[in-house]
Amino acid sequence: MKKAVSILVLGAMVLSLTACGGKDAKEEGVQVEQLVSEYGFQWTDTKAPILNEKGAQEISFNVYSSKNASALDYNDMKIMQDLYESTNVNVSWENVSESVYSQQKNLILGNAANRPDAIYHAGMGAGEIIKYAKRNVLLPISDYLEYMPNFSKILEERPDIKSQLINVEDGKIYSLPRIEEMGLLQNPNILFLNKEWAKKAIEAGAVTGVSVADLKDGINLTSSQMEAMLRYFKENDMNGNGDANDERPMNFVYNNWQGNQCDLYGMFGLNDNLEHRIIVDGKVSYTIMDDRFKEATNFIANWVTQGLIDKVSFEQSQDNFLANGKGLEIYGAFYWWESETVVSNPEHYIVCNPLIGPNGDQTVCVSNNPEVSTGEVIIFNDCPNVEVLLAYFDRYYDPEISAQINYGPIGIVYEEEKDEKGMLVQKELPAGMTTDELRLQNAPLGIIYLSDYAWNNVVHMEPRAKLRVERLTAYATPFVPEGVKPCTNLQFSLDELNTLSNYETNLNDYVRTNLIKWLTKGGVSDSEWESFQKDLNGKVNLPEVQKVYQDAYDRYGSK
Repeated sequence: MKKAVSILVLGAMVLSLTACGGKDAKEEGVQVEQLVSEYGFQWTDTKAPILNEKGAQEISFNVYSSKNASALDYNDMKIMQDLYESTNVNVSWENVSESVYSQQKNLILGNAANRPDAIYHAGMGAGEIIKYAKRNVLLPISDYLEYMPNFSKILEERPDIKSQLINVEDGKIYSLPRIEEMGLLQNPNILFLNKEWAKKAIEAGAVTGVSVADLKDGINLTSSQMEAMLRYFKENDMNGNGDANDERPMNFVYNNWQGNQCDLYGMFGLNDNLEHRIIVDGKVSYTIMDDRFKEATNFIANWVTQGLIDKVSFEQSQDNFLANGKGLEIYGAFYWWESETVVSNPEHYIVCNPLIGPNGDQTVCVSNNPEVSTGEVIIFNDCPNVEVLLAYFDRYYDPEISAQINYGPIGIVYEEEKDEKGMLVQKELPAGMTTDELRLQNAPLGIIYLSDYAWNNVVHMEPRAKLRVERLTAYATPFVPEGVKPCTNLQFSLDELNTLSNYETNLNDYVRTNLIKWLTKGGVSDSEWESFQKDLNGKVNLPEVQKVYQDAYDRYGSK
């Protein structure tokens, strides 16, 4: 039976949760043998129903989940209804907004009397998992892998993924991951140049060493050539509207997850990222400890001072950046994944190779954005008939199901008929609807496994994603030095998490405060840099933070 509970939030907000359990199967659950004999429970054939008709009627689960504001209620989504038809597993979804979930998360986890069976889009960090695993709140999923053939196969074939999920404290897995591997997130920036404006600068003699014939994708520009172009863009009415002051020579979104400033540091041989933390030859390195970082910061700050980099780059949101790029052309150069998203006339823009710095360096940033998202789904330890629920969630890792969870269902997003390779084919968009709108409305996102096999055999990448991969393969990834890697998801011990809790926030705040000041107010002096390095090694304790990451990375690499 479902039973309602109420949680008082902020003195006024009431959330109704439905407790876990089946109907005639009783709330304490039944033995696996009875599930098999009476309810037809099976998990080995991943294409066949998990329960029989009796099981569909008498066993049910409640799963709590936040959802995007544009999405349908999960109970009304076709993919969820299709999963019920194919599995006979009855899941009732309790949807709330993302903001409500963030407010109620700790209350739900701490309410031992009444909980849902699981939380989808749980957003559980390593510290939270350790905390609630120690309290016996979370189910050790790794104790039940025999009921999850798809997920078990992933763990067997991909020890790197397994290493990102294992709780250091007891060696068990307490959450289900989202895995979407396209090779995109490592390099979140591509530099685009307005070739029409560049042509005018070259023809005016403002730029030397580059010809109009060079203005094509993959162009190599030195920092001095780019500087000359940006200065010409700034001083002339490039868009021809009679106002020479509305052009924005170079633009980005400071500290955004994509289209940010980090690639500019590549002009000085640094593979910077938002955390300034990178793996070089197996060692955790911080770019902010390198004297080249000071040189690069002063160089970039000089462009800001001259107005070659628009100061609004340090203040604008992603939405403002995208909105300002539409209509009248004002961007001379910008960082993003594709020009098609940013500007109204993407054909006017070409892709640049990374800029070549004053000392001949040419490299790109390597982001720590993970393609494996841990903590996506948790199961509560007191959930009955958990073997059935895990077998159900295991279906999400079937590539064809993953595609529908991620993009939308067959019949709405994909054609019923597959192509000649047996791959899903996208339907034409309904009139007046964008790809993103259709997807967000019909796809719950969450736990999936989409990697090379899926892209080659099950589902085609969206055209936009395919374009990104092609451009990054040609103009970004070749410029990542051998031995440089992103710092992946790492699992920490409780002591290590305490160390990070004590120092890392202050460290990040200290770096952010100084860097934005230097970049927007003329740079960093030698004495300021010396003081900064002293503080990194002293009051904000970067060496201790670095040691925690190094120890965790060494464990990750040894598995």
